[in-house]
Amino acid sequence: MEKARQIGTVMVRAQLVACVNFIPKIQSIYCWEGKLEEEEEVMAVFKTSAARYSELEAKITEMHPYELPEIVVVDLAGGLPAYLNWVLSSTRPIGNT
Repeated sequence: MEKARQIGTVMVRAQLVACVNFIPKIQSIYCWEGKLEEEEEVMAVFKTSAARYSELEAKITEMHPYELPEIVVVDLAGGLPAYLNWVLSSTRPIGNT
């Protein structure tokens, strides 16, 4: 959780995300390098714009402790317009208004 909070804080401060939600104590079972693994993990949901995604992915990959972090994109079919506008305005690159 500590590392997830650190990564999330960096992303919000850099305006790469408008918000990050943490879901602790996710139980994961997977095979890695031929070995069955069971881990308790933290899921982080980052809210960003399409324009900032590449930068976000690069920064998560750089900071994440896993060799291969789980990074997936969930396309939105819609949402509360005011909230979506807040995400867009919160993730504008610094210096762009």
